[in-house]
Amino acid sequence: MIKKADVIWFNGELVPWEDCTTHVMTHALHYGLGVFEGIRAYTRSDGRSAVFRLREHVERFIKGARMMTIPLRYSVDEVFEACLLTLKANRLRECYIRPIAYVGYGALGVAAMENPTDVAIGAWPWGAYLGEEGLTKGVRIKTSTFVRPHVNSQLHKGKVCGHYVNSILAKREALLDGYDEALLLDTSGFVSECSGENIFAVTDGEIWTPELGGAILGGITRDTLLTLAAELGYSVREASMTRDVLYLADEVFMCGTAAEVTPVRELDRRTIGAGSPGPVTKALQQRYFDVVKGSASDHDEWLTFYEAQS
Repeated sequence: MIKKADVIWFNGELVPWEDCTTHVMTHALHYGLGVFEGIRAYTRSDGRSAVFRLREHVERFIKGARMMTIPLRYSVDEVFEACLLTLKANRLRECYIRPIAYVGYGALGVAAMENPTDVAIGAWPWGAYLGEEGLTKGVRIKTSTFVRPHVNSQLHKGKVCGHYVNSILAKREALLDGYDEALLLDTSGFVSECSGENIFAVTDGEIWTPELGGAILGGITRDTLLTLAAELGYSVREASMTRDVLYLADEVFMCGTAAEVTPVRELDRRTIGAGSPGPVTKALQQRYFDVVKGSASDHDEWLTFYEAQS
């Protein structure tokens, strides 16, 4: 359950958490037309608080709304500042941040072109998405019977509310079957991504991940790891992968803002590598955490420092 904060930023105002409600006839509730982002703020080792890659997340949010023909009256800078205001007003030094824009109350026809767009920003404390044990020991995943929709059926480069029904079905199926997470293939049978994470394989020291042009989200954490991997001297190949590439890999790991860098120890009842996080995964995980909440200062351009109200 979400651990509630004090206020939510809603259409330009800070509204008490309990009072920030929407009508049951709101268009997005019925049809799912909205976009959102998941962003993290961390307390770093020196005690300062910083949001990780806030501007990139907000830019994707704004572009996603445009891609989905959702009109927004707020600019990148305005949403950027609203996120920081929300954190400060809630006195949150470390948290998860959720901006959302959706087609609001009005007509209930499918298009609803004249309906207003509502924009909200919530923030709350949230730990490891797949659990602390998942970060240290790895998780078990299964290939879902559901597939990622074709690239002409769904626009994959934004975090679109209604599109996540596909992920929900895959995730619930995996949990009901005793796994931690689901792997989805695309309509051609190639590896796409997990229900809420991008995926990587390591073979003979080389890192593989599905190419950006496929049916995957252009993950900001994915982009971060590509940069960090290159800096650590690893060769990275973005290419189509079949799932047997994962079966035979030395290591497999997932990444995302919520999941951070999570090792995979088993896929479809097949042990990956030694069945524990491998050296490449551990090196990238350690480097990632040092950048987002440790003492590393070589990527301060990714950090937005702020002071929470006392």
